[in-house]
Amino acid sequence: MRPLRLVAACLIGATAVGCASVDAPAPPASSGAPAAVAGYDWHFHADGDQARLAYGLEASDDLRLGLSCDKGRGRLALEATAPTGVRDIHLESGGDTERFAARAEPSQLHEGDFLTAEAETKTPVFLRFRRLGWMARWIGEQRETYVAQPGTAADIDRFFAFCG
Repeated sequence: MRPLRLVAACLIGATAVGCASVDAPAPPASSGAPAAVAGYDWHFHADGDQARLAYGLEASDDLRLGLSCDKGRGRLALEATAPTGVRDIHLESGGDTERFAARAEPSQLHEGDFLTAEAETKTPVFLRFRRLGWMARWIGEQRETYVAQPGTAADIDRFFAFCG
């Protein structure tokens, strides 16, 4: 009888272990990426030896961040609006951040100033942006995220390939 008890104990033990390991499914891991905002997107346009990638509402003056370049030069011109007195464009993507010293002039379309700055395409924040498809901009303590819609994420890579 002893072997029968041992088998029963093993079966009970195996069942208990099996039951103990059955938990609710784990929630999906967060990618840490912000969500796209309906209506807003990155818009790519190339014309001859120049290209532009702008985040905002299509066919409107609502520009959050603009990047432009000359083909193959590896340099970017940055454009953004900001409250009067802000003198840099502070960008983040996937943990990389960079501040770009900007020139400011009064905006003709919005309250505040229109900022322009220059950068290299190989700056870590742009390399990460190209890979992840999103960028954030800090204006003081406020963080705005600029996420590509699923159908246009490839335009970010096309822009940087064009710029060099």
